[in-house]
Amino acid sequence: MKTLSIDIETYSSAPLSKCGVYKYVEAPDFEILLFGFSADCGPVQVIDLACGEKLPQVITTALTDETVTKWAFNANFERICLSRFLGLPTGEYLDPSQWRCSMVWAATMGLPLSLEGVGAVLGLEKQKLTEGKDLIKYFCQPCTPTKSNDGRTRNRPYHAPDKWVTFKRYNTCDVETEMSVQEKLSKFPVPDRLWDEYHLDQEINDRGVALDMVMVKQSIDMDSKSRQQLTTAMKKLTELDNPNSVQQMKQWLAYNGLETDTLGKKAVAELLKTAPEPLGHALSLRQQLAKSSVRKYQAMEAAVCADGCARGMFQFYGANRTGRWAGRLIQLHNLPQNHLPDLEQARALVRCGDFDALELLYEDVPDTLSQLIRTAFIPRTGAKFIVSDFSAIEARVIAWLAGEQWRQNVFAKGGDIYCASASQMFKVSVEKHGVNGHLRQKGKIAELALGYGGSVGALKAMGALEMGLTEDELPLLVDAWRQANPNIVKFWWDVDRAALEVVRNKHTNITHGIMFSCQSGMLFITLPSGRRLSYVKPRIGENKFGGQCITYEGVGGTKKWERLDSYGPKFVENIVQATSRDILSYAMQTLRNCSIVMHIHDEIVIEAEPSMSLQAVCEQMGRTPPWAKGLLLRADGYEINFYKKD
Repeated sequence: MKTLSIDIETYSSAPLSKCGVYKYVEAPDFEILLFGFSADCGPVQVIDLACGEKLPQVITTALTDETVTKWAFNANFERICLSRFLGLPTGEYLDPSQWRCSMVWAATMGLPLSLEGVGAVLGLEKQKLTEGKDLIKYFCQPCTPTKSNDGRTRNRPYHAPDKWVTFKRYNTCDVETEMSVQEKLSKFPVPDRLWDEYHLDQEINDRGVALDMVMVKQSIDMDSKSRQQLTTAMKKLTELDNPNSVQQMKQWLAYNGLETDTLGKKAVAELLKTAPEPLGHALSLRQQLAKSSVRKYQAMEAAVCADGCARGMFQFYGANRTGRWAGRLIQLHNLPQNHLPDLEQARALVRCGDFDALELLYEDVPDTLSQLIRTAFIPRTGAKFIVSDFSAIEARVIAWLAGEQWRQNVFAKGGDIYCASASQMFKVSVEKHGVNGHLRQKGKIAELALGYGGSVGALKAMGALEMGLTEDELPLLVDAWRQANPNIVKFWWDVDRAALEVVRNKHTNITHGIMFSCQSGMLFITLPSGRRLSYVKPRIGENKFGGQCITYEGVGGTKKWERLDSYGPKFVENIVQATSRDILSYAMQTLRNCSIVMHIHDEIVIEAEPSMSLQAVCEQMGRTPPWAKGLLLRADGYEINFYKKD
């Protein structure tokens, strides 16, 4: 046997979507109900484990045989469930290097991350059965006890024999569909290098990171106490039945002479600047109540495994337009920043449950708890965290690809790109906290908003007006940035022309070291790393301004499969972010033996022995990949006993 295609159906009382598969399999009632498989693409067989059938010994042996490649759609689920089925303890899992994931394969082709979605887009003859969701809900999840079901909390095969027969057919169909996906994509194999990246990703997910559960539980308790106090104060001040109601609050404000269409975060912050008392106090209380910091702590509590670690927080190729990782469960990619100067003191007060002291010293308890979220991630006893991240990675990559030499010179000299950008834009010397230092903020907002074709709207979305810039300044800022970066602007439109020509004429085009090609109804963009970005069913279309653009099929802002459009600057954004992702992946590979526990955007967190050198880690991370000659990288870092943003 060389390959084994697998799909399993399972039961657990733990809610999978909230706790993740690592916690899911720890439930005492976890079991595998059906084991569907195909050996070497032969006929699909289903082993009915729930009804007493046993897995053939040859299959059990194959699960740990390194010469047999195991395939599944979202293979992480099958691998972790089978690890528990085979009796491996928490923290030990089947070797991911023996597994391949057809969901990852689909993602590399720009396809949906669901088996049903992939089957529909590829037009497979064998499709996932649509009744599967109802069957999973019936057999795989606890049920509500009622008189009609004799008060049971779980449905067994004998409770609905006809449904069980259909469920087994569904399991068979899933294996067939997964194999059909592999067959359909066989002309576009995933490079071994990418599978190696996937295996490293699985190692990191398996390793997990420890959580300070004392702090997590105290934070949840303090948040509850704080919310009760804030709600009581709001009711006393406004005399409203439900001061959390947007409608009631808007009416109360209007009755007291303050009209507003919305109570969104930005609107409330603006109203607070001029609102008279007691309206200002009421809005301030509402703003504190609106903090959702407790949700992160609740997510930690839901996901933590028996050994105190959270696992499965990274989705490989979760953003399939760039191949970047996506966050899962606790969502590490959108953690609140911390700005408290005495973070350690605040953390200590929360850990010991001293609510009165926290409230006295910090006033805004929800905001303080929010800033402490990162600190709930801790290294194991006797270890430390080394946190290292790239300096201005996207700014460096776009300068390198576009050949914007003045920017390259800034990085070579270790300069501040925001100061340098402002200096280039306004033709004066700019120094942070020095000569023309006030212009640095304009350089920063321009750098963050304008690199991918953004204009006035992008500046506003990035908070330019809140930072003190005026409406009249914005168009001038856009023009100044573009004039200061002519090679980046040229890069946008060179990419635009190259992509349009390829889709129109179905040939290969190269610009700025990036190759564009069309094959079998796909547009491919080959990055300097050799990895390809994929765009499904590209066409020449018309944009909202009446000009030509490329349209393709993908998952849009509504999370639905639809036709999207793109043009030069958008493609450049994909290219730069994807290349930055490849640089991070290269750094993760060079630090593979250093116990990486987390990676967030352009940052790596290592659980290190006390003797490990921060400088050595940063030097290793800052190495330029062999495929990126001339790219100037720098990594900075710090050591800490709990995670934080430095």
